[in-house]
Amino acid sequence: MELLSRTLARVKPSPTIAVTTKAQELKAAGRDVIGLGAGEPDFDTPQNIKDAAVAAIAAGKTKYTAVDGIPELKQAICAKLKRDNSLEYTPSQISVSSGGKQVLYNALMATMNPGEEVIIPAPYWVSYPDMVLLAGGTPVAVEAGIEQAFKMTAEQLEAAITPNTKWLIFNSPSNPTGAGYSWDELKALTDVLLRHPHVWVMTDDMYEHLAYDDFKFCTPAEVEPALYDRTLTVNGVSKAYAMTGWRIGYAAGPEKLIGAMRKIQSQSTSNPCTISQWAAVEALNGTQDYIAPNNEMFVRRRNLVVEALNAIEGVICPVPEGAFYVYPSIAGLIGKTSAAGTLIENDETFATALLEETGVAVVFGAAFGLSPNFRVSYATSDENLIEACKRITAFCADLT
Repeated sequence: MELLSRTLARVKPSPTIAVTTKAQELKAAGRDVIGLGAGEPDFDTPQNIKDAAVAAIAAGKTKYTAVDGIPELKQAICAKLKRDNSLEYTPSQISVSSGGKQVLYNALMATMNPGEEVIIPAPYWVSYPDMVLLAGGTPVAVEAGIEQAFKMTAEQLEAAITPNTKWLIFNSPSNPTGAGYSWDELKALTDVLLRHPHVWVMTDDMYEHLAYDDFKFCTPAEVEPALYDRTLTVNGVSKAYAMTGWRIGYAAGPEKLIGAMRKIQSQSTSNPCTISQWAAVEALNGTQDYIAPNNEMFVRRRNLVVEALNAIEGVICPVPEGAFYVYPSIAGLIGKTSAAGTLIENDETFATALLEETGVAVVFGAAFGLSPNFRVSYATSDENLIEACKRITAFCADLT
């Protein structure tokens, strides 16, 4: 009898985690490595949030909680959704999990049947297709290239929908591109969805507060209230509040769906970390004053990286509207050879050679479903970014 599940053969480990692990191994071996692969802010968790966690420990709030979140956190989430997104939810419509990834996984596990499809605009966060496969569904990638600013059009969405379509997974601002959909761009997509009442919307709003310049964030159920009853609005505290390791994600949606997700969670992890939940209450209810200054730093870093990469012959780097990533094209470098003799056949060989020859760790574009590109996370210090860009520039200049 075979030990491992056949389902496991359908999925692959996270490439972003693999890149970060490889960079850490090289650092441990004494190499000078600059990691631009991790999707997390380099800022410390704000002090008021850490204080709330310490206070929870001191007050003995260390026991099991309700499976999908304490009442105080659900109330804070409802208040946040009304304040920031003009969306009305009750606590019975809220699910809290150990990170946004678990929220998405629970929703897919609770809803997917064999043969059902999930539309995923590409480039996409690496985990979306594999979670769909684990849930028994079929991911349907819709390629949105650099020529359309990495944003899926209404025509593309219409063409991708079939009678088997169960979900559209939507992410704005995007990981890996930072591309953000305007109100009008999103309205064009929601108009399509109104014509297909069997399609549900799973919107990943994790980078909501990381929006720059004149870009204004909006979410599908806010843009088109008629989609409210078939939308799962997903968010968390990891990015804007620099709480990646605290592992708190949440979702708002119809009670029937939230109840099904609760059932999945009750038989897998049960409740998220109690202390993290109380910290998240403070994150959502407390001061938001540090978000704008943090975003100013992100904009400065974004501009630094975009300018440096666009100065490289053969590289094109669009300016993203949000998040903390850029997703440059290296179409002009394919077919060249590195100084150490590596043929740049694709973006994976580019990223591998870049790491081995210069110590700069990036994630290759094929992991996100669109090549030839690579993702840079600029959620690190200016010093690291300046040095990394120097190394990338020198590496590309030496290609022949």
